[in-house]
Amino acid sequence: MVIPMSRAKIAISLDERTLEHLDRLVAARQFPSRSRAIELAVAEKLERLEHHRLAREAAKLDPSAEKALAEEGLSGDAASWPAY
Repeated sequence: MVIPMSRAKIAISLDERTLEHLDRLVAARQFPSRSRAIELAVAEKLERLEHHRLAREAAKLDPSAEKALAEEGLSGDAASWPAY
């Protein structure tokens, strides 16, 4: 069972061109309402920003150092693993 999240009403300003485009999408039934279209657009943008933040952080990692850490952690454990 999915529990719906509470919603807050906000007011936003859009330029006319963006609003016309949004209204065309709603009229074409791409979205059920302006509100839903904007909600989905904001959620998608926030997800992309988070993805890019994680990618930037991962790019800072040194692959050689990360591999050495992983192998160091496995070397002690590997001897204690049961044989297949």
